[in-house]
Amino acid sequence: MVIDLTNKKPLFSAKKATEISPAAAPWKILVVDDEPDVHTVTKLALSRFRLDGRALTFINAYSGEQAKELLAQEQDIAVAFIDVVMESDHAGLELVKWIREVQVNKNIRLILRTGQPGQAPEEDVIVNYDINDYKAKSELDSRKLMTSVYSSLRSYRDIMEIEQARRAQMNHRMGLERVLEATSGLFELRTLHKFADGLLTQVATLLNLDTETLLLTCNAMDAISGHVDSAEIEILAGTGQFANSPPHKELPEHIGKLLRSALMQKRCLYEDNCFVGYFPTKSGLINLLYMDGIDKIDDLDKKLVDIFAINVGVAFENLLLNQEVEDTQSELILRLGDVVESRSKEAANHVKRMAEYCAQLALLAGLTEIEADLLRRASPMHDIGKIAIPDAVLLKPGKLDDQEWSVMRQHPTIGYQILANSERPILKAAAIIALQHHEKYDGSGYPGNLQQDQIHIFARIVAIADVFDALSHARCYKAAWPLNEVIDEMRKGAGKHFDPDLLELFINNIDIFVRVKESWKDHDE
Repeated sequence: MVIDLTNKKPLFSAKKATEISPAAAPWKILVVDDEPDVHTVTKLALSRFRLDGRALTFINAYSGEQAKELLAQEQDIAVAFIDVVMESDHAGLELVKWIREVQVNKNIRLILRTGQPGQAPEEDVIVNYDINDYKAKSELDSRKLMTSVYSSLRSYRDIMEIEQARRAQMNHRMGLERVLEATSGLFELRTLHKFADGLLTQVATLLNLDTETLLLTCNAMDAISGHVDSAEIEILAGTGQFANSPPHKELPEHIGKLLRSALMQKRCLYEDNCFVGYFPTKSGLINLLYMDGIDKIDDLDKKLVDIFAINVGVAFENLLLNQEVEDTQSELILRLGDVVESRSKEAANHVKRMAEYCAQLALLAGLTEIEADLLRRASPMHDIGKIAIPDAVLLKPGKLDDQEWSVMRQHPTIGYQILANSERPILKAAAIIALQHHEKYDGSGYPGNLQQDQIHIFARIVAIADVFDALSHARCYKAAWPLNEVIDEMRKGAGKHFDPDLLELFINNIDIFVRVKESWKDHDE
């Protein structure tokens, strides 16, 4: 790890973070009354009020309907004084009910005031309406008004602190769930990105920051050359304006400058109210963490960032190692599939196209991304059993006789026997596909005469992809068929050779598969 733990200097400067006074945000008080004098007197009586160094600001409404409009616009009103009788005898009560039940605002403190106590008896109102206080205007002098506001505002302040803590806990839990979800799926292509996204949520929540954060990666060789620019730095995850950003989104110049500086100096930086973490990996990548708004956190929180900065490098190193193992395993399977197909004179990129056809059809059929990726990795092994078929049979240019056909029909069973004893998920899936990919939906296939749902959905998908690719490309014994003829021929096999529902999905989304076909053309096309 590049961070020098023997150096006693902290990553951050020792200067105290700038404290932002809450005095700039006065408490909002809504006064709802159809008498202008009530607004004036209320404002005058509370003109010198302060709580936690914050003054009051008044919002005035002269009817229940006007109050609804203001409440819809202002989301952080702390206290509302509401007259009972305004445009109707119960306008204030109806407003209270609207606030609690329609707007579902449980935070605002509601103080009901009335000049006609008999119009709305106190006991009935307290029992039937969700209010916090009920006062007759005649008893609400300056002193009692002050006391009532102090009590209501303290209650509102405590409620908002609890709500803020609840949201922070929820965000923390969501971040942890993202990390756990990412680490649970070894076959998911975006595992690294989900893990990165979860880590960012975690650190932002721990620090209680609403700032811009980024996790990025770049190639160590590019960094050594000194020619790294923003286009060569890939975004793994981000928050704020960088949430859901594409990997190569152009970064603002000031961020790019800080990242390049960290790469050139090969260390973590704290500059211009921003933190850039620098974490090289053994796999040849360098991970970078960018955070702004660091001056808003105290020294204890900065120590949390120090700990996070050290451990995030270890976490990514382990995750990258797992991904490297999976990618290596997949490439070996793909290359072995290529060897088998080249021996049987199949098209050069047949297994690559097959893998992508299968994954795309799996997603269309409602399989998860993990299952689709497992199928993508396993499908190149579907004809592995052909490795044991003699050349005289496998490479015979003409039609096979009955004895030769009997030998050829053994390759699914041979493939299954080669793969079946493995405990690795990819190879277990490949074993099922190898055994069943020549089964037919109506039971007329081989080697087990399975039918319909007895055939694993992986094998039913592979059967469609295999025939589509075979008909769409030239072989030693035939020319490539036009797309419309391929589709017509495959439709004839619906319910016989192919699962009719899967085939319909395939044909209805044929553009997807044509794009895959065009992306992996054979060398002689």
